Amino acid sequence: MPWDFETDPDYQAQLDWADGFVREEVEPLDLLWDGLQFTPPDDNLRRVLDPLKKEVRARGLWATHLGPDLGGAGHGQVKLCLLNEILGRSSWAPIVFGCQAPDTGNAEILAHYGTAAQKERYLRPLLDGEIFSCYSMTEPQAGSDPKEFTTRAVRDGGEWVIDGWKYFSSNARTAAFFIVMAMTDPDGDPYESMSMFLIPAETPGIVIERNVALAGEPEERGSHALVHYEAVRVPADALLGGEGQAFVIAQTRLGGGRIHHAMRTIGLATKAFDMMCERALSRHTQGTVLADKQFVQGHIADSWAQIQQFRLAVLHTAWKIDKYSDYRRVRKDIAMIKVVLPSVLHDVAHRAIQVHGALGVSGDMPLFRMLLGASVLGIADGPTEAHKVTVARQVLRDHKASDDLWPSGYLPTRLAAARAKYAEFLEPATKWEAEAR
Repeated sequence: MPWDFETDPDYQAQLDWADGFVREEVEPLDLLWDGLQFTPPDDNLRRVLDPLKKEVRARGLWATHLGPDLGGAGHGQVKLCLLNEILGRSSWAPIVFGCQAPDTGNAEILAHYGTAAQKERYLRPLLDGEIFSCYSMTEPQAGSDPKEFTTRAVRDGGEWVIDGWKYFSSNARTAAFFIVMAMTDPDGDPYESMSMFLIPAETPGIVIERNVALAGEPEERGSHALVHYEAVRVPADALLGGEGQAFVIAQTRLGGGRIHHAMRTIGLATKAFDMMCERALSRHTQGTVLADKQFVQGHIADSWAQIQQFRLAVLHTAWKIDKYSDYRRVRKDIAMIKVVLPSVLHDVAHRAIQVHGALGVSGDMPLFRMLLGASVLGIADGPTEAHKVTVARQVLRDHKASDDLWPSGYLPTRLAAARAKYAEFLEPATKWEAEAR
């Protein structure tokens, strides 16, 4: 039975290069151009980014989630995970490597379901990082629950007319196009009544009411929009995939995306962990370094264990996806990862803050921002609670109820069965054992 925890030497060399490249060349961008990751670059920023992207392409690591026909390497999920673990250290790294969300998922939707004209107009510049996109699904009154969606798309001759409100539509203010989920069959099954549409950003009727900033961010940094689609008219071919196919299409972008988010989170948590260890070895108090204090040692041990457990769970899930090529078969694994993901980052970042003391909660360190990021991850792509329900339901399908008065673990019944099996080797049963039979 093959079972191996080693990475192919050639690919490990690629990962080693990527690790050094991200640390030395890309992480400085986070400090100098923070907040511009999803803004089309001006000439000055392009002079910085283009040479970096060229190096990534030369190494064969550009947009590796896509097939060769789209300029990628067509890597499986395990390879993608190992690379994304490195990219998670930097908010600019996914853009430099051509795999930023939500554009990666939207690119896959375009590649699978877009028309030739849509691909020509949007796909290549999207992959090149010259334009950005918006995925518009969540609604103010419904969150991500499709049974409560009210945004409608109605056929009117050769066009569709879209009306409704969407919330937390990422990067709407800089997007070149929107992918919008809307109800096309209000009387049908909620999971078969939704459709997806590609809408150019300049289409009349798209009203960005406001851009919402995350807690602690200045208002001008807001990039999650409240959008009003007010009688937005699009041609019939704006429909992606077909009527009622929104949830089938959504799985194209969500399954793999959640795995990549998880590995990037591991990279970020590891960054916080490294800061904690460095601080523990550097800071003196009460006559010794912090690393000598048992509470701090506990923080380090707990954090290392959490990261290692989570990392192995994510890689195992990625391996299953590669093996079975069926996201439905690993649905509970993906949901489990989504459940655990925010707590790992939260716990490690919080411990790192504690070890840094007052410095940890200041703006001079990135740790509090990581803590906020953990809360965001608990909401993005569906709340943690919804994924817990998925895990439980999927796990329970592999179990069955007891067909007896007593549970299968009831010891008197099991002991009686064991005695019956090996009766010839035992003394006569006691009265209570006989009664249990």
